[in-house]
Amino acid sequence: MFNSIRLSTRTLPKQVRTLGWISFFTDVASEMAYPVVPLFLTTVLGAPVAVLGAMEGVAEALVCVLKGLSGRHCDIVGKRAPSVRIGYGLGALSKPLMALACSWPFVFLVRIMDRFGKGIRTTARDAMIVDAIQDASAGKAFGFHRMMDSAGAVVGVSISLGLLALLPGQYRMIFLFAAAPGAAAVWLSFRLKDVYKASKKEAGYSNRLAFSNALRGLPSSYWRSLIVLSIFAFANSTDALLLLRAKNLGFSDSQVLCAYMLFNLVYAVSAYPAGILSDRFGRWRIIFGGWFLYALIYLGFATASSIWLWGLFPVYGLFMGMTEGVGKAVIASGLPEDRRGTAMGFFFMVSGFMTLGGSLAAGIVWDQLGPQAPFYLGAGAAAVACASGIVIIGIPIINQKVINSTPR
Repeated sequence: MFNSIRLSTRTLPKQVRTLGWISFFTDVASEMAYPVVPLFLTTVLGAPVAVLGAMEGVAEALVCVLKGLSGRHCDIVGKRAPSVRIGYGLGALSKPLMALACSWPFVFLVRIMDRFGKGIRTTARDAMIVDAIQDASAGKAFGFHRMMDSAGAVVGVSISLGLLALLPGQYRMIFLFAAAPGAAAVWLSFRLKDVYKASKKEAGYSNRLAFSNALRGLPSSYWRSLIVLSIFAFANSTDALLLLRAKNLGFSDSQVLCAYMLFNLVYAVSAYPAGILSDRFGRWRIIFGGWFLYALIYLGFATASSIWLWGLFPVYGLFMGMTEGVGKAVIASGLPEDRRGTAMGFFFMVSGFMTLGGSLAAGIVWDQLGPQAPFYLGAGAAAVACASGIVIIGIPIINQKVINSTPR
């Protein structure tokens, strides 16, 4: 199986493979540091727990806005690579800066810098993937990228667990170690070359075109896809709730990290095959199947005992593998070359704010109604998204033409 996957990835453009390795090393660095940040903030720097929630809320809102603005910017200048390099550079720089922190406000600022980098690189990176491929292989390309990203998360969490065991309480050292894979990602980013380069005439025209006018000329299929995917984004609240639910049901800290690693492992293994299958059998079929699975998983988290979580976390990884990269392929395929960044950035911005709203709603119902409530809410919202998709997109099982349609 792994030999066939390795041979299959060789058919992908070098640009796509390089971006995959950049995301791999970036996620190794991020997941080495991310589980440690809450411990560092609360035990070393004495930050209130409320700071964690505020920090993540502000950071994610910033990412949502920047994804939209950066997409428009890279269309105007006709270059994607500089935004990718700067974005990954800021993310890599945040790790050693975290080790130098002497107060929680400094960590807050460093975290904002890290998310600023993510906001300006994500849309440009995904537009570079689309620039390098044909529409028919978009699912495969984004599936490969999600596989590499999630594999980096597995490696990063594994290293973090090992370092926590070897260096208990030495969080600053872990941040310094995390700088190495981050630096590798930045080095690889200088091997990227822009496939799409706008002419001076195109760049001048794009610069004069208002953001709203640039969106107005996009195909109707793009808007249908954006509406349906954004409805589900509200259901797809933060994964932190799953980890909190595991703690609520009696998991230890190490068990939570192991469950999180298991989720990422299945995500990594399933993302690439799911992308290939979506290109062959229809992207909406795969997405609707993943959403149905999501509703069942969330019902499981609402009702199951702790022992069942060891099965639910890997199935949740399968859901992510089925939908994350395939959803990007649906949005990206067939977009006008000179407005790919604008269109993808706007989608990321809208869906990001919907996810943020869903996460806030889930947190409120957890506090007001109990830990089962957000999972019933998520399952119900996923069912609404499936129903809306059938109405707006069509019924994949019956209408094969609709299944294989992508925005034109």
